[in-house]
Amino acid sequence: MSGRKLHIDGPTLADRARAGFLEGADLSGADLSGADLSGADLSGALLRYANLWGADLERADMRGANLRYANLRYANLRYANLRRGADLEGADLEGADLRGANLRYAILRRADLEGADLSGANMRYANLSDANLLDANLSGADLWGADLSGANLSGANLRYADLRYANLRDANLEDANLRDANLEDADLSGANMRYADLSDALLRYANLWGADLSGANLSGADLRGANLRYANLRDANLEGANLERADMRGANLRYADLRGADLRRADLQDAINVPVTAVGGHRTEAAKP
Repeated sequence: MSGRKLHIDGPTLADRARAGFLEGADLSGADLSGADLSGADLSGALLRYANLWGADLERADMRGANLRYANLRYANLRYANLRRGADLEGADLEGADLRGANLRYAILRRADLEGADLSGANMRYANLSDANLLDANLSGADLWGADLSGANLSGANLRYADLRYANLRDANLEDANLRDANLEDADLSGANMRYADLSDALLRYANLWGADLSGANLSGADLRGANLRYANLRDANLEGANLERADMRGANLRYADLRGADLRRADLQDAINVPVTAVGGHRTEAAKP
């Protein structure tokens, strides 16, 4: 059935979709705005440049579908199945509802997800490089091993998200809510995390080389063994944080709050403006002015 070019209109669309008639269908450029496609079988379908604005795709099967540059603004994709390499590169998903959706291994490169609700979504190994996730809700989302390099996550809600082994290199996380998130072994090198809330987050062995954490809240965070070389921690709140064995060589700690922080065996060599509260860390040179 793959590659059929269909003309679809009228009230029979939903019936055809649920009967599996759209599996592998060619709907490139089709106007399906507001269509009821809930529970539809669209697996393997071609939906490039299709207009699905406000469409109901709840629980739709879209495994392996090609949705490149499709318009899915404000679409309902709750619990939709987009795993197995569904391609949404460059798609417009602004304001879309993707709660509980399965996006495992999905391709979302350069997709626009501004204000989208992805809470509880399964996004393991998904490719979200250079995607726009401004103010998106990703609370409780599973992003284990996902590629978010260069993504815009400014103001996003990532509370309780699982970001273990995720690639967040050069991502924009300014003002993001990462409270209680799991970022163990994540790559955050060069990321912009100014004023982000990372309180009580798990960052063990995370790579924060050269990251900008100025003004960030890291109180109670677990940073054991983390790489913070040359990170900017100016005005950061690290009260009660666990920095045991952290590599903080060359980090900027000007005005950082380290009260109650655990710095046992931390390496503060060449760190800038180490506060007097930083007791117990390993320093081979005096703090620089």
